[in-house]
Amino acid sequence: MISRLKSLLNELAQTPGPAADPDRVPLAMAALLVEAARADDEVQQAELDRLAGLLAQRLELDPAAAQALVRRARSAVEDSVSLYEFTRPLHEALDYRGKAEVVRMLWLVALADQRLDKYEDYLIGKVAELLYVSRGDVLRLKHEAQQLQPAASGGD
Repeated sequence: MISRLKSLLNELAQTPGPAADPDRVPLAMAALLVEAARADDEVQQAELDRLAGLLAQRLELDPAAAQALVRRARSAVEDSVSLYEFTRPLHEALDYRGKAEVVRMLWLVALADQRLDKYEDYLIGKVAELLYVSRGDVLRLKHEAQQLQPAASGGD
């Protein structure tokens, strides 16, 4: 009985899993950006425009394909139960630099409306933690994203 169990486990370990979904990583990335846009319960058009632009640039998509990805990501976010289902594919597929780039993109989306909500800040910290991006890099990326934002009207 134990030998049959060992044999079965070895067979399962050597059997390739389902073919990797080539859309899994882009959809996960888009879903996290959508989560950042909606973290403050107020999705602004500026945030949606920014995330579509970032996806188009990062994934080399035309604007229509980026918008379609955003629509699919919004649907996936509505059906999701945790961030893990979106961070796991990224953690498995990206190196540290790629993960840090995702965190940078999250900051840019969260700051697209020229204000940072505490829930956006928390979400980005949590995603960075799940992607194993160091806290120091998270803060550096936040500062860099803030420097890229136009000055808010009305002064400082």
